[in-house]
This record gives sequence, C-alpha cells and structure tokens, in this order.
Amino acid sequence: MIKKFTLLFFILLPYFVFSQAPADYYNSAQGKTGSELKTALYNIIKGHKEFSYSALWDILSNTDQDSANTSDVILIYTGLSRAKTKHGGNLGDWNREHVWAKSHGGFGNNPPCGTDAHHIRPADVKVNSLRGNLDFDNGGSLVAGTTGCYRTSSSFEPRDAVKGDVARMIFYMATRYEGFNGEPDLEVVNRVNTSPAPEMGKLSTLLQWNKQDPPDNFEKRRNNVIFKDYQHNRNPYIDHPEYIEKIWGSPTAVNNIPELSLEVYPNPVVDKLNIIYSGNLSLEYKVYNLTGNLIKTGNLNNVKTQIDLSGLPNGLFLIRVSALSTNWNKTYRIVKLDK
Repeated sequence: MIKKFTLLFFILLPYFVFSQAPADYYNSAQGKTGSELKTALYNIIKGHKEFSYSALWDILSNTDQDSANTSDVILIYTGLSRAKTKHGGNLGDWNREHVWAKSHGGFGNNPPCGTDAHHIRPADVKVNSLRGNLDFDNGGSLVAGTTGCYRTSSSFEPRDAVKGDVARMIFYMATRYEGFNGEPDLEVVNRVNTSPAPEMGKLSTLLQWNKQDPPDNFEKRRNNVIFKDYQHNRNPYIDHPEYIEKIWGSPTAVNNIPELSLEVYPNPVVDKLNIIYSGNLSLEYKVYNLTGNLIKTGNLNNVKTQIDLSGLPNGLFLIRVSALSTNWNKTYRIVKLDK
C-alpha cells in the first residue's frame, strides 16, 4: 500500500507543482483597483508565447480534455463529450470557438489575439454557428441541440455551468489586449449589438455571471495547462475572480452608469489634444505610451480640456478617460506627429 501511494504521489507531483500561479505572479497587482489594477494585470500577462491557428486543435485537445474519458474533449456550450479526433467543419464535429467573437475587432485567426487559447474553446459546429458573433446576455429562445443555452437576434446566453467561464474569458481579453504593439484595444461595454467595434457586452450581465458561477476544477486546470505547457501566461480572473469587480464595479453600479460621450480631437495631433465632455461626473485622463508607461495625468472639466502633447515623440499613445466615482473608463488611440 505504501509503495502504491508513493508511486501515485510521484505521478501526481507535476499536477501539484503546477496547480496554481507562482507565489509572486500577482505581486505588482497587490493593493490596486480600477484602471491601475487593469494596467498592472496587463503588464503581467502581456507578450505571451504565440501559436498558429492550426496548433489549436492539439492545444484544445489538452486544455479541454474530458477527465472521465481522456480521448474526448468537453464542448463549451453543450457540455457534451466528443472524440478529440472528431474535429472540423462538418455537422457532428467540434471546432474552435472564439468566445470573444473575432469580428468584434477584426483580428481574425491571426496571433496573438485570434489564437489566444484563453478565449478559444471546443464547440459543436452547429451550436457555434448559432452563437455566431452575438454579444452575451440573458434571455431568448432555447438553442437547438443544447440544454440551457438561449439566443435572441442580438445576444447569446450559455448554459449555467459555463456562464462564469465565458465572463472571465471576456474580461481576460479586455485586459490582455489594450492597443499596444499593433494589437487591438478590446473593451467590455454595457450593451449588445457591438460588432464590428472592438467591444463585447453586456457588462452588467457578465459581472453577474462571474459571481454566480465561480471557477471550477475544469476551468482551473485549463488555466494551469495554458500557463505551463503553452502560452506561459494566465487568466488572472480565474485565479482572482474578485479582481473583476475591483476593475469594472458591481452589476448594480454598472447599470447606474450612463454611456458617456466624449469628443477627442484632432487625431493625428501635433501639440494640443482637445477633449470635450458635458456632464456631472468627475473625469480624469491618463496618457500611456506603447509600453504601458504612464506619461501624463490630469482632470477633465465639463466644457473643454486641452492636453499638451508637444513634448512627446512621434508615435501612438493611449488616452484613458475614467470616471472617478465609478469604474467607467474608455480608451482612445492617438497618433502624435511633428509639425
């Protein structure tokens, strides 16, 4: 019995060693909230190892393996187990589902965004087609071939067991892709019908799904495998689902935040950037360079604010505008030119 236990221990040792993030992985995020926390997490998970779109067949066969039958994978929307070898584009096959729909930002199947395994899951071909590029929200008619998935003309609701998975994948994408180094700038917004903008919704619903469906062992294992064997970065919201509300707020608070409209011009800009805002919220702006370093910061007034960029070199900069009393924020990509 002792020999059997010892053998089992050494077989499982790699699992225990890699069953969680390194102890110091999130050190730079400690004590932060709002946009500062989001930026800290971006700097932790950026620059992951990239793979081709075709490599995802093998990657997903590992990350989404059925623990009860290791020859199969679990399909995200149906929960069914299907043979790893039965993949492709025919009915009855499973294919590679971009949970952050690739038309929401136009990144296609190209790395890093279009092949990022943290948001790509095995899905039944027919159900994947019915989901299409819809945003996520509650309600609608039952999706054929599923138990608990619903859709309307503008939204898709996954089964209860993966609602949190979907939410944490969407929030991961909005954190990992901030518009630096030619990558898209992805944002979660509190509405649907967002395509082709680089946005996904509905924010308040996704926040609720994160709370009602916490990470389970399948999702945690998946995060560990991607980190250890492939991309070498993690989805921080599987390790720390509480980070989501620290950045985006609670579902109730989000529903009380108006969609703010700002005018930011000119773009490209030579020296003075103008931001026009009319409203009652107190707003601040932060200017970042392409490496994520904070360059300038200040407050916006409710008429027009000028930001002096004349001392900055040519190139692309990000202007993030945030509401001080809420977790609302929006990012603008600005091109800086010489006279």
